[in-house]
Amino acid sequence: MTLTAFVIAPGRGTYSRSELGYLARHHPGSAAVAEVDALRLAEGQQAVSALDGADRFSVATHTRGDNAAALIHACAFADFQAIDRDRFDILGVTGNSMGWYIALACAGALSPVDGARLVNTMGGLMHDHLIGGQLIYPFMDDSWGEIPGLRGDIMEAVAQIDAQPGHALGLSIDLGGMLVLAGNDAGLAAFESSMPIVQDRFPMRLHNHAAFHTDLQAPVAAEGRARLPRDMMRQPGLAMIDGRGALWHPGACDLTALYDYTLGQQVTQPYDFTAAIRVAARELMPDVFIILGPGTTLGGAVSQSLVRAGWRGWGGKADVKAAGPVILSMGDAAQRGAVARGG
Repeated sequence: MTLTAFVIAPGRGTYSRSELGYLARHHPGSAAVAEVDALRLAEGQQAVSALDGADRFSVATHTRGDNAAALIHACAFADFQAIDRDRFDILGVTGNSMGWYIALACAGALSPVDGARLVNTMGGLMHDHLIGGQLIYPFMDDSWGEIPGLRGDIMEAVAQIDAQPGHALGLSIDLGGMLVLAGNDAGLAAFESSMPIVQDRFPMRLHNHAAFHTDLQAPVAAEGRARLPRDMMRQPGLAMIDGRGALWHPGACDLTALYDYTLGQQVTQPYDFTAAIRVAARELMPDVFIILGPGTTLGGAVSQSLVRAGWRGWGGKADVKAAGPVILSMGDAAQRGAVARGG
């Protein structure tokens, strides 16, 4: 039986120590990986296959923006190509943050080479500028129920800090049961010192991350537009849902608007991943959600987003677990077998 599926591309931070060797394990001889390697070698950068084949994982090397973005893109795009189309009818795609760029390539709105070029260019610019940073703070409890009033309290604290002289802080990503906040060091430090520590680890600062999806990234967006041509966009063959929850229909996109959003608002305004998943669930109504690798960290955010949307009557973690395998992560060895060709 063929199942309908909605595909989700991961963002920064998903290629970590446990993912070292992901390309070698799952995609040896991949033409998609070879294209990314060729692009980077032409730019004087290290090939992603070489980064993936390193003897050991290096935080300094593997998480820096110009390397991490290309690594994650190569893993995710090759995973997308490996999905068994006899088992799954793909209805559409989205991505978390940088994953939007990968989603464009998966949907066909960018050629494979232009998809790699977009990711590599923007990842390099983010690293070169490295403006500000990000941290994560949750507003759901351990059972994935929203703590009454907490989200509003967090955002009120953010607004108060942002209003202080020399402080910049704002919402970066609405990520299921968590808020990713971004700002300058003064703003991030003020939030860290004023909010209680929860779950023994939050607020959690994200290493080698800039203030993505805030107006602090306006110079990066402008330079990206200067380097990347408008005519790189093509009509997609699959539906796409962006970081506003807007649905782009296959074969019917305003390509100028798509370019302007991708290298404009998508870079400088908050990214609502929760809305993207909600729209996918309600408008496209897939049987399953497939999360591309590398990593498995996005599964919780997808589940929490569906809980917040009330999908299939879900009200918390227990409902998600009882539902069975409807969220499939290709970064998980067991779940990958249910998705990939030959798995």
